[in-house]
Amino acid sequence: MMPWPRRTVLIATAALGVGVSGASGQDIADIDYEHLSFRGIALEYGYLWPDRVQETSSFGLRFDLGYAGPGLRVVPSIMYWTSPLNAGEIVEFRNRVQDLVAEQNGGVRPALDLGRIDYTDVAFGVDAQVVWELPLDVLTFGGLGLTAHVMDGDGEVIRGTFVEDLLDSVEPGFNLHLGTEYPIRDNMRLYANGRYEVMPDLQYVQVRVGWQFMWGPNAPGEGPGSN
Repeated sequence: MMPWPRRTVLIATAALGVGVSGASGQDIADIDYEHLSFRGIALEYGYLWPDRVQETSSFGLRFDLGYAGPGLRVVPSIMYWTSPLNAGEIVEFRNRVQDLVAEQNGGVRPALDLGRIDYTDVAFGVDAQVVWELPLDVLTFGGLGLTAHVMDGDGEVIRGTFVEDLLDSVEPGFNLHLGTEYPIRDNMRLYANGRYEVMPDLQYVQVRVGWQFMWGPNAPGEGPGSN
């Protein structure tokens, strides 16, 4: 059975998608390419439920580059999180290291205690979001994203060894996301979104909330009182 955090995000995503299908995008859909410019930055807090490490908080920045075409917003971001590997993952990794050493040492398997291993992820991503208008100035967005994850494994026992080197990597990621945001003022807005991120060796469901500061004029249909 699917874990409850993932079920919750997917149910909320489906419900929000139904609301979006009947919303009007008349103003934002008419936006042209001159609205592509660096126009805002946001502070983000998130929480994620991964499959190989323990659930944890995340922190990040979102950069609003405006619209590259009718209703299509471009949003780069930087995110950071750190969390211990699950106990079962440490046992599996220890067995793989023992097998590797045994192959190089005449079949003799060494006794290993890897201790606690922490994974840290610094992710650099770009999301392409289709934006819709809802009543009462609410905006809804959904889209796809590509991410480069700089992964670092660390632990007191493995620090400075080849085992630590095996855990360090740069991995590609792909996500699906859906969210909503509300302009409190012309230069300030709140937003929340749920996303599902897939990497070669890790996947997770994540919820993010953010506080964005804007400068310059809002695009048509975005500001307070626009619908």
